[in-house]
Amino acid sequence: MKWLPRMKWPCLTPGGGRGDDPRSLQLCRGPMPYVDAFVIPIPRKNIAAYRRVARRAGKVWRRYGAVEFRETVGDDVNIKGMGVPFPRLARAKKGETVLFSWIVYKSRAHRDRVNARVMKDPTMEKTMKDPKSMPFDSKRMTFGGFKMIVDL
Repeated sequence: MKWLPRMKWPCLTPGGGRGDDPRSLQLCRGPMPYVDAFVIPIPRKNIAAYRRVARRAGKVWRRYGAVEFRETVGDDVNIKGMGVPFPRLARAKKGETVLFSWIVYKSRAHRDRVNARVMKDPTMEKTMKDPKSMPFDSKRMTFGGFKMIVDL
């Protein structure tokens, strides 16, 4: 699994140390990565169709600069005593499971540039023109942008 690269940052801290000093990492690193995350209830019978759509979409996002594009399907999601289970959170119906997906960008500004280009891509315009062709109900999808606060 390939994650964001680790690198030493070429800057000086206020105390004169090098940029690879962990105490100065935030000063030197610049913007933290930004993540778009999705939770989608989906009929189990539609997972293969979703995988095909997601592969096409992922290639488009990566082509325009997304650092990571991940799609996961619920496996161990009905854990008792650990808050709200994902299926209940997503209001999954009988015969459905939950997808948890995320896209990583260099920053929020980078996310905005990438998404603007993705939305103009002919592949995505065609896909999004007919929401009924999607293997899930897009009105039930939960989406949000998140600032990364820990990146180990």
